[in-house]
Amino acid sequence: MMKKSIFILLITVSCLLSCDKSLLDQDNPNTLTESQFWATESDAQRGVNAIYHMFYQPGTWSRWIYFRLDLTSDEGFSKSPWIELADWTRFQYVNYNFLEGNVITYKDTYKAIFRCNQVLTHVPTIAFADENKKAQLLAEAKFLRGFYYYYAALLWENFPIVTTLQSPTDMPEASTLADVWALVETDLSEAAQALPLQWNGNDIGRPTKGAALALLGKTYMQQHKWNEAKSALDYFITGEGTPYYDLVAYQDNFRAENENNKESVFEIQFSDANKTAEGDIPSSTMSTNRAQFFAPRSIGWSDGQARYWLVTEFKKEKTVDGEIDPRLRYSLFYPGLEADFGDKVYGRSWQWDADEAWFRKYARDYKQNHDDYFNEVNNRVIRFADVLLLYAEVLNELNQTASAYPYVDRVRARVNLAPLATAHPTIGNDKDRFRERLKMERALELCGESVRWADLKRWGDLETQAGINRVAERDPDFNNFVLDKHIRLPLPEVEVANNPNLTTNNPHY
Repeated sequence: MMKKSIFILLITVSCLLSCDKSLLDQDNPNTLTESQFWATESDAQRGVNAIYHMFYQPGTWSRWIYFRLDLTSDEGFSKSPWIELADWTRFQYVNYNFLEGNVITYKDTYKAIFRCNQVLTHVPTIAFADENKKAQLLAEAKFLRGFYYYYAALLWENFPIVTTLQSPTDMPEASTLADVWALVETDLSEAAQALPLQWNGNDIGRPTKGAALALLGKTYMQQHKWNEAKSALDYFITGEGTPYYDLVAYQDNFRAENENNKESVFEIQFSDANKTAEGDIPSSTMSTNRAQFFAPRSIGWSDGQARYWLVTEFKKEKTVDGEIDPRLRYSLFYPGLEADFGDKVYGRSWQWDADEAWFRKYARDYKQNHDDYFNEVNNRVIRFADVLLLYAEVLNELNQTASAYPYVDRVRARVNLAPLATAHPTIGNDKDRFRERLKMERALELCGESVRWADLKRWGDLETQAGINRVAERDPDFNNFVLDKHIRLPLPEVEVANNPNLTTNNPHY
């Protein structure tokens, strides 16, 4: 019996060895290879949709980007007991590989760019019944790549450019800030040519031509290319985009109701669907954790809050009816909120510390049942009010100060403030005085909306020690700010160590 068993085993082994080895080389039916996937229009659409999924990653707009854009600016700060986290909002960078302060946002930015590059590499070879549909999908990918490089330029400046599909052994070369801005300009300009004026149905929320031109205008402005910026923003003022944009009730810009309204130029679509036991599972959730991390003490994690100087500025000028600027009510939680407007903090009275304030925008305190770990309030990345104030700034920089007033007045009129010339008559046509006032107009309209860091850099407020000292009067964290160093983040040290083409880190790191 033993001999028979051995004989059968030998025959079996012999058959296996003589069989065609390719029979053993089978594709996993649950996983498509790269060459198998990029074949149809449906594949192209799924590839583009995968780029949007990066908005829900912790390193980007789900969570940590706000620490870089809002809390590092003079509008916010952190008193988090997580000392290293708070240090990264006050320019005390020790560990350049700190995940939450630097690496995760860097990593997720590159992941988003990789997904854009996949679409831009493979989709052109796919046959489409409608070539216009193909052009739109490619334009979405170009917009989103430009979008991520825009924020990379704001944060790291010398961000290595990657526009082709990379292998693990590739080592991207160092780039200059000018190189990054040039790529953003190209991507957004090309995207604007193919994106629609508006989307309908389930496609609402995808970037439009207006979104591309607004971000392109911002890109030009960061480089002080004022004429080019005006040409891009003309789309909203005198161009074909005029019918599609207007101001709405101020508070409607920060709630889950009335999203994607006429004031929205581009907003990130959040949802409280796919809740999990852990709100930190990005593959499952489509929500934002911002409100959880910025909520007042004992309500949320309370890792980030607002500077009180914003409250003071809101109260300096009354409406034409003698009331407090109503934007304060919807922008901040602060000690006088209940007395001023009758609003409690998340439905409860509060014991306040002196000169304490928290961001109210994008919170869900107005809902009885709120769970801010799964906050579904869309983030309005670019609003029409922002565009109006940017357009006024461009005109002023082009020595057309008198022509800039109406665009500021339009924003002020919505909240019943007097025209700028009436409220601040000493400005006149003085370009510098107008710019200084516009800085405050933008703070009052847009505080907590992740634009202030770009503003401070564009205005040159961080390019001289005198300017830094003035910002430090509002935000003491800027006493730690080192000239020509903290204007940008350090590249993660692991990237520099592993990439011989990055011979050094950013300047002074």
